Amino acid sequence: MTATFLALALFAALTLPVGLRLYRRPGFVTGRDGRLSTSTTLALAWTVILVWLLLATLAHGLIAGGGAAYFRGSDGPLSTLTTVYLPLLGGPYVALIGAKAVVGIRLEHGSMAKPAPKSLPGGRRPLRELIAGDSGRIDLVDLQYVALSAVTMLYVVLFFLADPAAGLPRLPSEIWALTGAPAGAYLVNKLATRPNPVITNVTAGGDFLTVEGGGFTDPHLTVNDTPLTPTQDPTTGTLTTPLPATLHPPFTVAVTSRGLRSDPYTYTAPAAPAPAPAPAPTPDQRTG
Repeated sequence: MTATFLALALFAALTLPVGLRLYRRPGFVTGRDGRLSTSTTLALAWTVILVWLLLATLAHGLIAGGGAAYFRGSDGPLSTLTTVYLPLLGGPYVALIGAKAVVGIRLEHGSMAKPAPKSLPGGRRPLRELIAGDSGRIDLVDLQYVALSAVTMLYVVLFFLADPAAGLPRLPSEIWALTGAPAGAYLVNKLATRPNPVITNVTAGGDFLTVEGGGFTDPHLTVNDTPLTPTQDPTTGTLTTPLPATLHPPFTVAVTSRGLRSDPYTYTAPAAPAPAPAPAPTPDQRTG
């Protein structure tokens, strides 16, 4: 019972500061678009859990386990570290590195763009972003990756708390598949999914409308569902089209590329600058 209490205290001491820091400033686990990154968050969670398991086992060995002799033997408290727990950690990290590589290559080649992050009060991000795609819709692959990973984490934590003195729980070696298989599906989904075109900015100056973003391959531009013929800059991929005289903001812009349509972008006229405050009256003006 004492070992379980100490393990829980160590778990709280390790996870509460990390969780509070990420809750207030989640930038460490966000992607290029400012949204929570599924692969980064799960890799971090598994890292924290494994560090906790090792620290709790070390503390028990030094305090009540008899020192170095506690860790010796083929059936010692760390005997399953390389066969079970490192593979459990490896799947999420393969998914993290692979996803970053895929997104980076697509952004570099202009076949993908990340929408500008929407600022939220306090800089916090909703957990729903972990299971949603760039468009904000629930992604089944992300959902299964998060759900199975969470169940596996709970499985490991509860089995360890049941008997902390025994060291790392003796779990079936095949349990790594509960993180490895979903991580593999997550990465394959990143590779196979054709990214939707993304509009990052729209400006209207003079007689022309300019649309910035990415994924604009053979694009078709619509404004308020009215088709317009754009000219694309071969270097930046920016779209430019004459602005109809009858069109006034606010209006909605969308781009369709290879049969995939971007989320609509609503353009509103820039706010007029506030008038300068009137100068304070001089003493002579007040008395006159």
